[in-house]
Amino acid sequence: MTTTASPAPPRTPVPPAAAWPGLLAAATDTCLDALLEGADQDWSRSADGLTWTCRETLDHLALGLTGYAGLLIARPADRYITLFASLDPQAPVPACLEGLRIASRLLGATVRDTPSDVRAWHPWGHADAAGFAAMGVTELLLHTYDITRALGVTWAPDGDLCTAVLSRLFPGAPATPPGYEPSDTLLQRTGRAALPGLPRRAEWQWDGSVR
Repeated sequence: MTTTASPAPPRTPVPPAAAWPGLLAAATDTCLDALLEGADQDWSRSADGLTWTCRETLDHLALGLTGYAGLLIARPADRYITLFASLDPQAPVPACLEGLRIASRLLGATVRDTPSDVRAWHPWGHADAAGFAAMGVTELLLHTYDITRALGVTWAPDGDLCTAVLSRLFPGAPATPPGYEPSDTLLQRTGRAALPGLPRRAEWQWDGSVR
């Protein structure tokens, strides 16, 4: 008896370039709302699974969001930009979250204004504007998860946002198993959780290259 393998489920289409500024804005809103819930907690504790404190993780987010905007503006072929943004170390958490909203708006505006044929360097794949927006969404979702876990705030990444970044940055991601959410797949792809038959990953990276 001859058997044939079941066809792989169709992949979710990557959102069009014009959708990404809105996706980034939506990620910013949901993530900053969740982080604000924990503003009165101890931010000197380590973010879940990271060596940074929760407060230091906000600095990483500010650096990443503004850095992605800078890469799209400068368009280097083989290096990072020379601008490094950070948050006021003396500022209270709500003010730091304001800084992250500013950084996200800068990235969103840059993505919106960048021609579709522009490519810029990233160590995990030269990307277009949509790719850098997807990186910004991913950074926000993952590190909000890391921080809220450490602070005891109940929160999970939005499913539609997870589906969007999985389709753009994780081309090898499996279909989400029955009974699980797209957020579970994103967490498994990024070394934060396991899924049935898929252990927690010790190493990972996304692929920002244009396909």
